[in-house]
This record gives sequence, C-alpha cells and structure tokens, in this order.
Amino acid sequence: MKKILILLSAALMSFSLFADYNRLGVPDSAEIRREIKEKWFMDSLNSIRANPPENRTNNNGEKFQIRMEENESTFNVFVAPYAEINVTVVSDKGSHIEKQQVYPGDGMGSWVLVRDKRSEKALRIRYYFLKNSDVFIQFTPSGNSTNVALADMVIFGNYTARGVPTGVPFDKFYTASLDDVMKITEDKLPWNYILADYEAFHATKQMIAVIREKLSSIVNVNDAMYDENGELVHISNGKKFASSEIIEGKKMLSSAGFVKWIADGLVVPVAGGLLRRAPLLAQTVEVKDTGLQGVLSQKYALYFSLDWIRNLASAVISVYTGSTYLFNQSGVDVTFNPFASSITDKGVSNIVTFVENTGYSVPVLKSLLYVLASTSPETFYFGAIRGSDRTVSPEIMAFNDCLAFFPYFENDGGFACSVFINGREMSLDDFCMRYSDDFVYLVRVKTSERFFPE
Repeated sequence: MKKILILLSAALMSFSLFADYNRLGVPDSAEIRREIKEKWFMDSLNSIRANPPENRTNNNGEKFQIRMEENESTFNVFVAPYAEINVTVVSDKGSHIEKQQVYPGDGMGSWVLVRDKRSEKALRIRYYFLKNSDVFIQFTPSGNSTNVALADMVIFGNYTARGVPTGVPFDKFYTASLDDVMKITEDKLPWNYILADYEAFHATKQMIAVIREKLSSIVNVNDAMYDENGELVHISNGKKFASSEIIEGKKMLSSAGFVKWIADGLVVPVAGGLLRRAPLLAQTVEVKDTGLQGVLSQKYALYFSLDWIRNLASAVISVYTGSTYLFNQSGVDVTFNPFASSITDKGVSNIVTFVENTGYSVPVLKSLLYVLASTSPETFYFGAIRGSDRTVSPEIMAFNDCLAFFPYFENDGGFACSVFINGREMSLDDFCMRYSDDFVYLVRVKTSERFFPE
C-alpha cells in the first residue's frame, strides 16, 4: 500500500492511523507514558534525577527506554524506541561488525519532554516519527490561564508552522499517541509537506542513475554546449569549436550546456531532435535602463543562467504539450513560500523565503526541496546560482552557473537529493555548505522514464 497522505485519507479508512503507523515501522509509547506520567514528567528535578533509566515494552511488543538527560539550562525526559545499529569493532586481530542495542532520543517513535532547570516548568514536547530526525512536530504551552498547547512543524531548521493553537491543554500531549496528535492537528498543520508517497520517485531515480552512468564521459568546458544539430558550439556566439579544441570521446559542456544536455535527454524521445540555442538566450528579466541593474546589464550578463533555465524548462514543457510556451506563459518558476521562520544560532528569526528574480537563500534550500519532494514527487528542478562574480572589478552579483536538483525519498522514508553541476554530482549538504552565501533560483521540470541523453 502506498504511504501517501495518510492523514488526509484517515476518515475513509476502516483502520486507525495508529495501526497504519505501525505498518510504517513507527513505534508509539502512549500507553507507557500514561503509566509513568507522575514519576517521570510531573515530579521534581531532584526526584527525576534519582530515577535510573527504565526499559518498558508496549502491548505491540515494542521496547522503549525512559531516561533523563541534563544540559546547562534544561533537562530532557526521553521515551525512546529500541533500535539496532552496526558498529565496527577494531582490535589487534582486525575489525568486525557487531550489532549494538540503542535507544536514540531522536529515533522514529521517540517522544521528548523538555523542562527548564530553574523553574522546572515544561517548555516543549517533541514527537519524532520520520526517518529524518530534523523533521518533527513539537508542542509548547501558551502560558495563559487556559495553557492551550501551541503546535510547531519543523523541517531541517525551518518552521512550516509555528505557534498554532491546538485547542487542547498542553498536558494532553504527555500521554497523546501519534494518532491523537494527527487527529488534533489535521486541519491546523500542513501534513502534506512531510507525508509523501515513497513509491512515486521511480522516474526520478531512473534519471539520476542514467546521468551518473554518463558523468565519466563529460568534461567541464567554459561556454560549451551542443546545438540543435549536435555541433559543439560556444553558447555566447553560436560559433563551432575548432577541431583542435575538441576532446575525442568526451562530451564538452559548460554548466549551462550540462543542464541543456539533461533537457535534451527528455525532449529527444518526444520531438526527435535537440533544443535550439537561440531561444534559450532570450531575456526574462526586465530592468530599468537608468537603474543600477540596467546600467550593469549593458556591460555584464547579470541574468544569464536565470534566463537559460527559465527558457530551458519552458522549452521542455512546449515539447511535452506540443504547444509553444514562452517563459512568462509556462509557469515554471518556483515561488513557493512554505516557511514562516527559521532556527538560527541567535534564536528564531522571521525569514523571507522567496525573492523575485533572485530566488531562495541557499540555507533554506534543503527544507524547501524536502517540501517540494513531498508535494510534487514527479518533478526535478533546474537551478541558477546568483553569487559574487569576482572575475570583474568591482565585484558584482550575477547569475552565472546552472545546475539540476533531483529531490526524492528512499523506500524507507529517508530524504535524499542528487545535485548535478558542471558535469559532476555532489551531495546537497556539500552544495549548501559551498554556496552558503548565495541564492538559487528554481524552475520545475517533470521527470520521465523516457530519458535518453546522447
């Protein structure tokens, strides 16, 4: 059975969400928490300190450990599920793998209560129930006379919802099951952002595999692409490369030529030919001639890669539909604003997720691609990087480089994203670290199993 939008279909199912989540391998500690509430959640710090870690088993046979951990300002009570991990043991006789029993505090099915050490007041309760522990739901007390719980949904450090009133007291969540949580918040939190159909990414994974197989034959060459005739030409002027410049047996591609090569792999099976160069250079950004951007645009190609990916995605749609769509008709831009605020080193801050003709700041990219994978599973994205161009003086901000993002979920629910840039693959985390000060503009393209890059 597909694991898609479990919450939204709950009313139509003859079985409970609790059972459904058991099938997904998420243990629930609700019945155990009802038994230990006074001893572990409500008692004083000194009394809880005296409690040794305690192991219990629920009625489904799932094992949990209850324990308390402290830091400088808070103490945390974990009700953590059992798990096994492989550990490499090294000795004089060599190394071998041993299974180790653990109870991870952020594992699938873990429940955590955080209390302030000085006042001993409850600060928040957090539920972990997905493969990625950086995606979770938490509840905080409102602090007023009703003490209604406020709900947060967090994806990789960014809030898709923050401080949403639940209508129920905070202490309800000391013993609430995951089923209870979802029923209470089903119309209050954007569950579709985090619950995905893990089986809907076959075309995405197939495209990734095909690209990977061909990467060894690709060489990154500035200003290089293959035109509609299959000729190696300069993007800037359309002139052919000299025969002495051509590397036999290799595909010579710039970052823009590389993403065109991916797009060509989609359109060739449909149209029987490669995309033309000239339409991909059409300007998509209007600037005032007398403004700073207008003055700079007369000397520098400030929006080159942005124009390129917008026109590229529009061309793919045109081939798919059999109608010609210009950029402003195609709807390829990703302008989604799913986040209300962000967790930073200085605390929680409000953020502007999307900026017109600029895109998204790179630090929000992982959270964004997670949501996009959940809500649009049969899609990948061309990106244009807006960063500092240090090849000119004074330094300017420009769209120079292109890349492709393929976000998807593994069958076990783990989120992943392949990033292809300059004829190479890199991890999303590495990309976000390397380009942390830049912006990325995204356009959407439908994935296809009919993908045959030449």
